[in-house]
Amino acid sequence: MQAAYENFKKECKKFLLNAEECRIYDDYLRRFAYGIDASCYRYIPKLVLKPNNEEEVQKIILLSKKFNIPLTFRAAGTSLSGQACTNHVLVVCMKGWQRIEANENSLWCDCGVIASQANEALKKFGKKIGPDPATINNASIAGIFSNNSSGMCCGVKQNSYQTIKSVRVILNDGFILDTSDSENLKEFIQTHQKLVDELLSLRKEILEDKELCKEIERKFRIKNTTGYGLNTFIDFSDIKDLLNHIFIGAEGTLGFVSRVEYYAVEDFKFKACALLFYENLSLASLAIKTLSKNDALVSAAEIMDYACLKAMSHMQGLPQILQELKEGNCCILIQLEENQKELLKNNTAFITKELENIPTLFGINFSFDEQEQASWWKIRKGLLPISAANKRPKSTVITEDICFEIDNFAKGIEGITKLFELYNFQGIIFGHALSGNVHFIITPLLDDVVEKENFAKFMDAMVNLVLTLKGSTKAEHGTGRMMAPFIEQEWGEKAYKINQRIKKIFDPQKLFNPDVILCEDPQIHIKNLKPSHQIEDYLEACMECGFCEKVCPSKNFTLTPRQRIAVHREIKRLQSLKEKSKEQEEELENLQKGYKYFVIDTCATCSMCSTLCPIEIDTAKIANSYYNNKASKKELFIAKTLSSHMDKTINLAKFGMSMLDFGSKILGQDRLERLSFKLNQKFNTPVILKTMPHKNSYTFKDKISNSYFEKNENSASVVYFSSCLNRAFSANKRPIQEVFESLCLKANIKLIYPKNIEKMCCGKAFKHYTQKEPSLNPLHFALQELLLCSCNGDIAIVCDHSACSAEILDKLKDLKGFEKLKIYDMSVFVKEFILSKLDIKALDENIGIYSVCATKKGGWADSLVELAQSCTKAKVYTHSGTYCCAFAGNKGFINPQFNQNALEDLKNHFKKLEVKKMYASSSTCELGLSAATDKNWEHIIYLLDEVSSAKTIENS
Repeated sequence: MQAAYENFKKECKKFLLNAEECRIYDDYLRRFAYGIDASCYRYIPKLVLKPNNEEEVQKIILLSKKFNIPLTFRAAGTSLSGQACTNHVLVVCMKGWQRIEANENSLWCDCGVIASQANEALKKFGKKIGPDPATINNASIAGIFSNNSSGMCCGVKQNSYQTIKSVRVILNDGFILDTSDSENLKEFIQTHQKLVDELLSLRKEILEDKELCKEIERKFRIKNTTGYGLNTFIDFSDIKDLLNHIFIGAEGTLGFVSRVEYYAVEDFKFKACALLFYENLSLASLAIKTLSKNDALVSAAEIMDYACLKAMSHMQGLPQILQELKEGNCCILIQLEENQKELLKNNTAFITKELENIPTLFGINFSFDEQEQASWWKIRKGLLPISAANKRPKSTVITEDICFEIDNFAKGIEGITKLFELYNFQGIIFGHALSGNVHFIITPLLDDVVEKENFAKFMDAMVNLVLTLKGSTKAEHGTGRMMAPFIEQEWGEKAYKINQRIKKIFDPQKLFNPDVILCEDPQIHIKNLKPSHQIEDYLEACMECGFCEKVCPSKNFTLTPRQRIAVHREIKRLQSLKEKSKEQEEELENLQKGYKYFVIDTCATCSMCSTLCPIEIDTAKIANSYYNNKASKKELFIAKTLSSHMDKTINLAKFGMSMLDFGSKILGQDRLERLSFKLNQKFNTPVILKTMPHKNSYTFKDKISNSYFEKNENSASVVYFSSCLNRAFSANKRPIQEVFESLCLKANIKLIYPKNIEKMCCGKAFKHYTQKEPSLNPLHFALQELLLCSCNGDIAIVCDHSACSAEILDKLKDLKGFEKLKIYDMSVFVKEFILSKLDIKALDENIGIYSVCATKKGGWADSLVELAQSCTKAKVYTHSGTYCCAFAGNKGFINPQFNQNALEDLKNHFKKLEVKKMYASSSTCELGLSAATDKNWEHIIYLLDEVSSAKTIENS
């Protein structure tokens, strides 16, 4: 078998490995990291492949068949039941699989498209896709399709099964089946006559068995993703329809789904939500019954038990009444939708009247406020990782979802609660109550023999409970490995054999995702569970859900935040073992060998991951702690010298820029850049970009407009804290200080520079040392200076580098004595205090904007867009899919490929558009943006100064 893998790998390297990139990983660290998904299972693939297109997947499938090598296809890895992991070959399809085409009736998108991106493409038509799982902001279209995921509002009426239009699949012989193409379908029927005949024959057999048909119809009236979609054979007769639907919920076990086309559904303009609190689950269940009778009006009803409410009670922005709840209390989150607000109000009034006979704890009040609704839904969608934050140390998060008919819903919840007590699990219960869909979470200590046995017994008992109440053991998370041993028990021998025949028709060699859905091992669901090891408190709560991944700039370059945490945890676990096997020693050595590069050096430390993590885990702390702990006495001495003599440090930097300017004149900018890149690859020296800034020789003096003393009562002042970077360098002939001074003069604002501006710094450049040596941080000195020159906080303060602004504002939260300081990022200050005082002669030219990660985290990203919109009559373009440029202060000089990778999509986005003027708000980011996109990026105030003039007395 090993020889087969080596030959398979050798062939794959021919098209996945070249001088520009490597998309085949056989090193242990990346095999381990990519093997991680959101489930409770741990499998380490022997090989990880990252094809970019269908042709490459075709080759992989044919090689798999030739060498008898099993494949598992995966995109976002948010699946929960073990269907996205393997100990064979993992084929990851995200990068390169991002095409979307939408119209008012439908859209098609590649397998790697995130579902929320699909909805964004449909938004202008007032439409969306039907499925709306809690992972909609992270899960890929192929994953949603392959699991037949549903979600909060779609139930069984708008899931993939009900809204599919066409599918594009690569079969086990490499044939690309496209059901949207009549010629392709005709060719398929001609070349795959045996497969077609077998499908139609199977359908005929099922239809002749009236008892089986009746059972299939009953089981699919509620949510059901256990086994293959047998309802396909009784719902459809045309081969196109059969093929469209048989791959839904097949979890990659029948072929590779490369593209999906959905019919669009209505995305209503107006929504109303209510949080209803009940004394117990029995009363809540009565409310659910009432709501289910009115499901034409109610789009969602999410139930959450007391344990859920307790877990979320500490979260910001939630009602104070959560603190007043008692053991046994629960709530239902209801949502109604309509395109007419008046009709929506009438519907909420009707539902209120229907529910008023069932006593609530705090009454029935619907909210029409979008922000309030969003905060409620954010918590509901984040319940899984939020509950993980409250788990016991060293425990494993196990989540399951089952479904009952509404009449049995209360009995089902009651039964699960009793099983918690019987097997001593502190579980939580929530779910899509309108569909009878129950989710629950338990956190057993699987290293404990008794708790592992109890978990196995719990699963057996849960299946018996669900089947006794005629429910589904899997409602929307897919069968995976978790329910594979129970399919025959749920469906019976006859239907189970039909599942086996479906697999054999499409995958006779059993090479697609083995052990998923169908498995001969009755214990597979309790094998290869993730070992747990307690790590640092700020990381311990991570359950590897993957919510963080889409915002990470290194996601297609090295590792993602969850992968970094997983590698970090595994190293700690292996280190803690008193006795290690030879294999474990080798694993530890391999993980430690790549740790610095993959986990530390290629983390941008932007902390964007924390913005999507429901429990705000900041993975950047791993790298920051590492640098602080590893800092040598020599490094600390140099850092202390530089931070305590910022004026001399700046002058040194200016001298360096003068030398670079001299070098570029002698060698030429292009040649110097090429030479520096070669040296960088050999010796890891910094690169010298042709977009490098120049020495800033501008003299900083307070500026007062000519009319300041004449119109003092209408004038204002601002303290200008120009960042050390912008004091040292300037990418433009006009330094940013001169431009801001110009705007202040036009707006009749007195500009004041701090007396000791040359010595001031926000301290961000020294963050790798200040944990170990807090006195290194020059921020405290800077804030003292700002207090003085702002008259103890009476005068506003502006900073001209968004990353520095964010650093200061963040640190101010924990510093006493500086509460009075009013500090603004320059883009915010200009928008709020200068823009209205200017006459704007707007350009008729498209503008490109990139809101740097600091503005996104700080909450002022829109200020750049608003400024740009005021400066042009044409369009303002952004790229919503880029969250951080990865220049990361100095990392863009040491690892320019990191920056280029992070901005690849942004570059391609702006390449298609007619945009020449590009703007951001941080000089280092602008440097990286310019280098990666071959376009010139500047601070947004350059644009505003260009198109503005002082208002005349008449206009004023």
